[in-house]
Amino acid sequence: MTAYHSGTMNLITDVAGLRVGHAEDRAIRTGTTVLLGDAPLTAGLHVMGGAPGTRETDLLASDKTVHQIDALVLSGGSAFGLDAASGVADELRRAGRGFEVGGVRVPIVPGAILFDLLNGGDKDWPENPYKRLGRDALQAADRRFALGSVGAGTGALTATLKGGLGSVSLRLSSGHMVGALVAVNALGSAVVGEGPHFHAAPCEMAAEFGGLGPAPGFPPPAPPVTKLAQPGNTTLGIVATDAALSRAQCTRLAISAHDGIARALMPAHTPLDGDLVFAVSTGARPLTDPLAGTLELGHAAAICVARAIARAVFEATSQPGDRFPCWQVLHG
Repeated sequence: MTAYHSGTMNLITDVAGLRVGHAEDRAIRTGTTVLLGDAPLTAGLHVMGGAPGTRETDLLASDKTVHQIDALVLSGGSAFGLDAASGVADELRRAGRGFEVGGVRVPIVPGAILFDLLNGGDKDWPENPYKRLGRDALQAADRRFALGSVGAGTGALTATLKGGLGSVSLRLSSGHMVGALVAVNALGSAVVGEGPHFHAAPCEMAAEFGGLGPAPGFPPPAPPVTKLAQPGNTTLGIVATDAALSRAQCTRLAISAHDGIARALMPAHTPLDGDLVFAVSTGARPLTDPLAGTLELGHAAAICVARAIARAVFEATSQPGDRFPCWQVLHG
């Protein structure tokens, strides 16, 4: 059997036609990440967490009128962070992007947020900063971008370690590309016990999160390690492909991608997490066998999400005043 390989950059932007930008406010310990399509994208969504926060996601259902989106926004800030998408929409309108209605263009910018309001940053802002952060993140969008404590992952935490922003890619045997982008602020843990080994280790490629392999042993079943004492949790994901998919197929891809969250975090999809995955298609490459093709795309998406989650935690960096340590300080 032919093994999969990462794309050239091992980023979601290995899917041609995509760019990603970040903006951060280190004093607030928060940030925003934008995924931008060079052209409108077909998109779907699936939510499995019990505490999501979203903007313009109802229109991603298969029966809705608008069929494509211009960008996606992942942001810190809880409900305040939803305003980041407004900054992105303003900039896209100035650029002439958006769904045309009677000569007026309305950019379609769904978004989702994570809760980072109790991470030690200065949250006493005079006005909501997220519209500015959304605008700045869009302006920074490029094919190459940083990972770890950046963008929407700036103030993210897991049960015992700092979370962060992760991304990977995978080229299928058919030539199609799949990529994932995640902001990890999970209630649960990405590592086994107190050690350095990631739950996602069986999915790792080319030592992208340390190359330690699976844990040599697992603790017996017991109550999960969580950060219940610090409420507000979410893992936000985007999976992307150049395969030509309908909205219904994008939704199915998002559903499959949630398997990657369950492989990489324990526990996952809890009542206190807002876990969700967007799926987008550039439509550049048709599927020769739609049934087998969508099956393999879903499998690859789950692998990518698991890898991206571990990579987010692996790449996180420390900052004075951190409430949780980062993986690199403890195990790097």
